[in-house]
Amino acid sequence: MQWVKVLGGLVGASALLGLGIILGHFAIPKGADAPAPGVSVSQDLDLEILETVMKQLDASKIRENLRELSREPHLASSPRDEALAQLLLHRWRDPESGLDAAEAPTYEVLLSFPSRERPNRVAVVGPTGTILFSCRQSEQNLTGEQGGPDVVPPYAAYAPPGTPQGLLVYANRGTEEDFMELQTQGIRLEGTIALTRYGGTGRGAKAVNAAKHGVAGVLVYTDPADINDGHSSASQTFPNSWRLPPSGVERGSYYEYFGDPLTPYLPANPSSFRLNPDTVPGFPPIPTQPIGFEDAKILLCNLQGTLAPAAWQGALGCDYKLGPGFRPDGDFPADSQVNVSVHNRLELRNSSNVLGIIRGAVEPDRYVLYGNHRDSWVHGAVDPSSGTAVLLELSRVLGTLLKKGTWRPRRSIVFASWGAEEFGLIGSTEFTEEFFSKLQERTVAYINVDISVFANATLRAQGTPPVQSVIFSAAKQIPAPGLDGLSIYDNWIRYFNRSSTAYGLVPSLGSLGAGSDYAPFIHFLGISSMDIAYTYDRSKTSARIYPTYHTAFDTFGYVDKFVDPGFSSHQAVARTAGSVLLRLSDSLFLPLNVSDYGETLRNFLQAAQRDLGVLLEQHSISLGPLVTAVEKFEGAAAALGQHVSALQKDTPDPLQVRMLNDQLMLLERTFLNPRAFPEERYYSHVLWAPRTGSVATFPGLANACSRAMNTSLGSAAWAEVQRQLSILVVALEGAAATLRPVADL
Repeated sequence: MQWVKVLGGLVGASALLGLGIILGHFAIPKGADAPAPGVSVSQDLDLEILETVMKQLDASKIRENLRELSREPHLASSPRDEALAQLLLHRWRDPESGLDAAEAPTYEVLLSFPSRERPNRVAVVGPTGTILFSCRQSEQNLTGEQGGPDVVPPYAAYAPPGTPQGLLVYANRGTEEDFMELQTQGIRLEGTIALTRYGGTGRGAKAVNAAKHGVAGVLVYTDPADINDGHSSASQTFPNSWRLPPSGVERGSYYEYFGDPLTPYLPANPSSFRLNPDTVPGFPPIPTQPIGFEDAKILLCNLQGTLAPAAWQGALGCDYKLGPGFRPDGDFPADSQVNVSVHNRLELRNSSNVLGIIRGAVEPDRYVLYGNHRDSWVHGAVDPSSGTAVLLELSRVLGTLLKKGTWRPRRSIVFASWGAEEFGLIGSTEFTEEFFSKLQERTVAYINVDISVFANATLRAQGTPPVQSVIFSAAKQIPAPGLDGLSIYDNWIRYFNRSSTAYGLVPSLGSLGAGSDYAPFIHFLGISSMDIAYTYDRSKTSARIYPTYHTAFDTFGYVDKFVDPGFSSHQAVARTAGSVLLRLSDSLFLPLNVSDYGETLRNFLQAAQRDLGVLLEQHSISLGPLVTAVEKFEGAAAALGQHVSALQKDTPDPLQVRMLNDQLMLLERTFLNPRAFPEERYYSHVLWAPRTGSVATFPGLANACSRAMNTSLGSAAWAEVQRQLSILVVALEGAAATLRPVADL
């Protein structure tokens, strides 16, 4: 069968070559592709086109998109997931509303699934081995949608198989500090099963922290205090409200990194080197299984031992105790143990991205990317289909204008439906690995709309500082749904705001972590990125996320009845993201305000001076070079802003515009240093890497100071502080140099 392998390799290579041609041919304008007379070719943002797009984005069409997208479960690589890939291809190749090109490149990636033949199980086992109680293996079928054959049972993806058994302990959120607290209480953790609740730290970190202390297995549940504002009865939860029902279980990936586990820094193509699955880093070290809070209540409310700290108490209707083991007057014999049987398996699967492309008329080699993942844990109406429903409506409206010949953007637009995001941002990461150089050279910005609507109160946006101004501009021009005379911007500032030294009171733009597909674009490629959504009023709920997140209750009916009746918030997100997309793709001058980075840098610097300055002086480390570097950046950014203003008042030479736009586009890249955080895979952005130190300043500096705090003068840890400071200074000086006139070396 060697010929089969050869043929498969040729087919894979042909597909990849085709994608390269699709992306690469934009850089070569073709006479045959010139727009017809009278067609807007977007020499600058056309406000009439923008208004047309805003009017044509239809809430009812978004609703119908969502109904179709969430009709069946579509776990990554499943037949339904691939069917939805074909649906996107069909839409983007439609002769009346399609795009210039659409392709679905495939990667072979390592995924994790529970065994159908040997379902995962959590049970209380008596002294004689008798099973006294078993947790649910599937969620309650409340609407007829939770019991289908394609509903994957709750599981912790990438958790290893095993059948540990031991006394139960309660470990709060499973942080390192939580396990140390248990040890301080004199609790012996070796061989125990730890019951933890979601929040506080990442999913996989709970198992990593537990294993360090000898714990044999981990259970994870969602406490009603964290998701339901304390409500837990059937009458108070879905389908009677938007709250999580007692049997609801949050699925998720417990893999520590992002991207395909076997091919870090390489695209998961047939020819790529792969790690040995048995030695891949980043998987949970011990068996782990999520359960619902109705089962967690039976386990937790029967525990014996010391009363848990007040901050560890939840809303299950009993006093939370630490264990180990069950109380003698409870439902189980005192020496009963908990058995965790996990039978997950790793599988190589094909997973597709779908790319739809509108070729730019003037600068086809400059890309504005707009993406959202396609795969879900079950029906995924909110996550991610609310975002895909918006993506399809926005691409329909733009595609219709394109096919009618009334509009073509100045720059190329790439729509992306990423595969296998739920397993660790796999599709988007493989894409950035495969086209690393091309994307770094040509990408203007990345717009992410994953969950488009968490709830219907207000806009919530996250991003790097240069995108703040374009989001604000878009939000100011769009009416807030249901609020006469109030713009999305005006409504947003009522819920999330901050005081800016430059602008006064403005909406708060959140920073980007690694929660969605923007992560490889900002952290790995240094591309200005953003994430846009509608969310809830935090004064009315303490929920850490929408309640049915990653459960079988995240259905179309849930969205239609509770999350966004009428779909006006979906329409608001479509308009906001669509306006941002057009402004980035059509404006003569890129609407990226690099001066807004100065405020971030100044705030980071002031925090370092205030909270670390004395400590650093004690170790003969001066912040003086960092102060100078920040001042250089501020000066260069201000000068560039004045240059932009001057050019906007004139009739600039196209080459001048191009050079200026390249400065704006490439600024984010200057903050990359791939050697800054060798222990952090893919993180190379020195301003937005994970921060473990308590000081809200530059992450490398904060983390290094935190590690060096209790070490001696002249230690390696303090040398690392000095190295991180040097990395920062070089990055900021490089950023300032990028912003200075291009003829200045």
